[in-house]
Parts: sequence; structure tokens; C-alpha cells
Amino acid sequence: MLTKEENELLTRVGPGTPTGELMRRYWQPTALSEELPPGGAPLPVRILGEDLVLFRDDEGQPGLIGLHCAHRGADLSYGRLEDGGLRCIYHGWLYDRTGKCLEQPGEPAGSTFHERIRQVAYPCREVAGVIFSYMGPGEPPLMPGYEFLAVPDDQRVVTKGHQECSYLQGNEGNMDPVHLSFLHRVRREGDTTPLGIRTELMAEHTAPRIDLEVADWGLRIYAIRDAGPDSQYVRLTDAVMPNFSCFGGYADGYSLNWHVPIDDENHWKYTIMFRRGGPMDRAQTLGARADMTPDYHFVRNKENRYLQDREQMKAKTFLGVGFAFQVHDKWATETPGPIQDRTQEHLTSGDIAIVTWRKLLMAAIKDVQEGRDPRNVVRDPEKNSYSDLVLRSQLIPKSMDHRTFWKTAGEHVEFAAVP
Repeated sequence: MLTKEENELLTRVGPGTPTGELMRRYWQPTALSEELPPGGAPLPVRILGEDLVLFRDDEGQPGLIGLHCAHRGADLSYGRLEDGGLRCIYHGWLYDRTGKCLEQPGEPAGSTFHERIRQVAYPCREVAGVIFSYMGPGEPPLMPGYEFLAVPDDQRVVTKGHQECSYLQGNEGNMDPVHLSFLHRVRREGDTTPLGIRTELMAEHTAPRIDLEVADWGLRIYAIRDAGPDSQYVRLTDAVMPNFSCFGGYADGYSLNWHVPIDDENHWKYTIMFRRGGPMDRAQTLGARADMTPDYHFVRNKENRYLQDREQMKAKTFLGVGFAFQVHDKWATETPGPIQDRTQEHLTSGDIAIVTWRKLLMAAIKDVQEGRDPRNVVRDPEKNSYSDLVLRSQLIPKSMDHRTFWKTAGEHVEFAAVP
């Protein structure tokens, strides 16, 4: 349970708020590359409570500047892409991607007034099909050397979905191993795939033992379930500062959910899935996920009660909103309200990861307030390595230490045998 003040501290993300200032110390996903194709129209975006416009200049480089023209506030997302920047269609003021005003064609010849105008602008980097921005002060840190950003493009699938709730609700849902035994329970008769076997095992063993390790990049979460006289099923989740979590999904790779605040009460969940061993079928991968509209909103949503089917609940799924896990999570994180009232929650031993994560966030906020880089801000290239950010979920002997099994060499086999 949090106090009202603590809940406000961790959920308010606008400029000048403690968590907003923390989030601005990191590179954050701002749009998918596919949203801003070469020659495409400027894209209005809202992130961390700020209204901005994303565009590509003549060189194809992304720029992120304030949405409203510094002259009289017109919306620059309607502007013209020309002459090295973005031109306002009201009076022709031209801005480059650094926010510099290049021209004010309505001013007298020889006027230098444009040199005194500087639009809000944030540096961008385009990596792995995502346009990232740094909205903090000073020199940006290094782009983290995450493995999923470095694999070839055809070995990765990236998408996103809108969530009508605080970013914190979305990310905390990733750190809850117990809900896997209930929320995502589906019946697939005769399913002997790893997913089917895992689902059955979690449905049978509903109270995992949870162990934690704090790492330089965040929090390693172990959920251990008994799987027979000599076996245990260990699922490893990595919560990475400040706002995403990684989990298993592929024998030779993993998935992650990156929760980026739009404002206090809405966020984008960027999902990245990758494999080390070879290409991924993008159409097949996305086809197995929830139905979405072209603007990345879910067809099943709060307004239509997620199309819950009570007949389906009787025989096929635990909650009756289809088979897509991301819709299950959307229901679970949105229905507490736009910002959950954590003064009314009653946490249990199964929530120890969530409690620990909140403490890490508060410590990071204090670091920022006292002028230090928070956890997982990297500036030294020699330290920009994440070799211990590893995801494994598999049966292991009870004699094996659950804290070291992921370090073992060899091919990852999630279910080599089933008791």
C-alpha cells in the first residue's frame, strides 16, 4: 500500500514532476519508424505530458520539436516539409530538427529576428524500427546496448498498443508472476506445445515462490513452481529501469513491454519480440496477437467491455475476452481506473517484486533530485553491456540453483520433458 503522496509521486509524469524528470533522463520510444515513412506527413505526438511534432527533414533524419509555432501557436503537424526543415503554413516560419528558426519570410529583408527564436526540440535516434528521443537536460546518455536493438531487422518484430491508464499500472502488471495462473488461463485441448504445457502447469501450480535480485539495470524476478518430485519450473522476468520489462517467449530470444507515458492517465505499450537464431515471420507474429485498428488501438476496449463472452468463460478462457494475452493485460491494468488508488490496495507476498520496484523508482527519483544519474543511465561505452539481461523459463532439477541456471551454456530448451 502506498500513501496518497507516494502514489502521486510515482504516477505524475509531466514537466517538472519528480517521475517526469526521472523519465526524461533516459532515451524513450516516441514512435514506430513505420509511423513516419520517408516523405510522410509530420506526426503529432504527446509524450510525458508534452505536445510535440515528429518529422523527417530533407535528409530523412527525424526531428522532434514543439507542436505549436513560436509565432502565434499554429499546429506545426500541418506544416510543409521543405528547405531543410518543417515550415509553418500560417506565416512560413521554418524550423530545423534542432528547433532553430531558419526563416521568417514575412519579415523585412535583413531581419535577424529569426536568430533569436528557438523552438523546443529534443534529439532523436532511430534504432530497430523505433524512433527514440531524449527529453532530459544536458548531454544525452548512450543508447543502451540492449541485445534486442542490435539483432538484424528481420529477426525482430516491433509494434505498440494504446493503454488507457498510467504507465505504472502497465509495467507493474509485468512483475506479477501469480496472475499467469489465472488471467491468462486458456484451455487448448491436446496442446503439447511449450505454450500449452506451460499454461497447464501454471494453472495447476498457482502459488509460485518468488525470489528477487537487484541488478545495475533493474530487477531480476524468479518465479519458482513445483513441477513434480524432482523438477521445478523457473520463470525469469527482468524489470528494466525505468519503464519496461522483459519476459520469455522464444527459445532463442525474448519479448518485452516498454510502457511510455503519453500523460498521467494514458500510455503506449511498445512491444518488441526478437530471436537470435533467424528471421521472424512478421505477419504470422502480429496475426497471433490482438485485433487492432490502424492507429494502434485495441478493438477490445473498456467502451465495449472488452467484448467479454461469458459462454467462452465456461469452457475456453478464464476471463472470456479472447485468447490474446495483451488484451487480458489491458483489462487488468485499465479497470482499476486511469490512476489506481494504491492507498486502497492490500498487497501480499506475491507482490514483493512490485513493492521492490517502487522502492527502486523512489531511489532513482532521489538520485535525480540530488544531481546524480539514476540507475541504468549509461555514459561509459565500456559499461554499456547487458550480458546478464537474460530471459529463461524452463524446467530444471530441484537440485539446481534457480539463481544460476540461466548462466549455463547450451541451447535453451523450455520443456525438455514434462512430468
